[in-house]
Amino acid sequence: PVLARLLRSRIETAIPATYGRLASFAAQFRSDLKARVSNSRARYRFWESLIHGVIAEKILAGKDSEAKQLADELMLEVSESEGSINQGEVYLVGAGPGDPDLLTFKALRLMQQADVVLYDRLIGDNILAMVRHEAERIYVGKMKNEHAMPQEEISLLLVKLAKQGKRVLRLKGGDPFTFGRGGEEIQLLAQNQVNFQVVPGITSAQGSSAYAGIPLTHRDHAQSCVFVTGHLKDGRPELDWQRLILPNQTIAIYMGLSGLSQISLSMIEHGADVDTPVAVIANATRPNQKLVTGTLSTISTEVSKAGLKSPAMIIVGSVVSLHKELAWFQGTS
Repeated sequence: PVLARLLRSRIETAIPATYGRLASFAAQFRSDLKARVSNSRARYRFWESLIHGVIAEKILAGKDSEAKQLADELMLEVSESEGSINQGEVYLVGAGPGDPDLLTFKALRLMQQADVVLYDRLIGDNILAMVRHEAERIYVGKMKNEHAMPQEEISLLLVKLAKQGKRVLRLKGGDPFTFGRGGEEIQLLAQNQVNFQVVPGITSAQGSSAYAGIPLTHRDHAQSCVFVTGHLKDGRPELDWQRLILPNQTIAIYMGLSGLSQISLSMIEHGADVDTPVAVIANATRPNQKLVTGTLSTISTEVSKAGLKSPAMIIVGSVVSLHKELAWFQGTS
């Protein structure tokens, strides 16, 4: 009974009492819309715009006459553009580092509007479950040396689906413009005159550091932060080592787990202190988050002992020493 009362109060709080007026307002357009618009997808878009947009806000605010005028304009717009309803759109959405509570409101709204979703390996089931249930789901994830679908095919598929008039959700872990190849995908969309929106997400570096209690910048430790990719080319990372060993900075290394030993060794060879603190955070922001700390000279061995697997973020710098003092999330250390 206590839980039931709690849920009922939460529902009553979340749903304004004026929603009954909104339902009555919407009902007056049903027959007119059916008579004027034959395309079912166009009608669906009308209802979505009415229920989720400014018209509904006007009703909830008691501005019925303004809402009626806007709804009439929307009806005219939908009926006149019915033939162009097949112009789809792509939503390039950053899903954040893993915790579904870190999704933005806009990301969630577009997730619940999509006709089809293309999602990566980093998208957990708990986030995918928040996508519109009727949406088609297409897995396009990538792992080291194993691509479910080549990047070029993913970009072409986005264009193809949008040209079919679908609202296409391209869901990426972290932020789509931070080592997510989102820029490449929307370049092709722009070249093919496909409408698109970009929704930023909390980056993997930000999420990992915050949930590990490691600030990326700190007045006493780091006045700058550098994001780099640890992806190996011909077995070695290609990085500006002289830039990376500068003092008073933090280095966040994406996709560097497999090259951790080479990265650590190269930094030491170029003059970095062997005792520079390093943290590796796997499955950051998730219940199974696991963190291992060490130094440039020890971290590779410590990570091997712990058996860490991707996805993992590497953070290098003296800010790592603050972890024990600032750790708050109960992952596994």
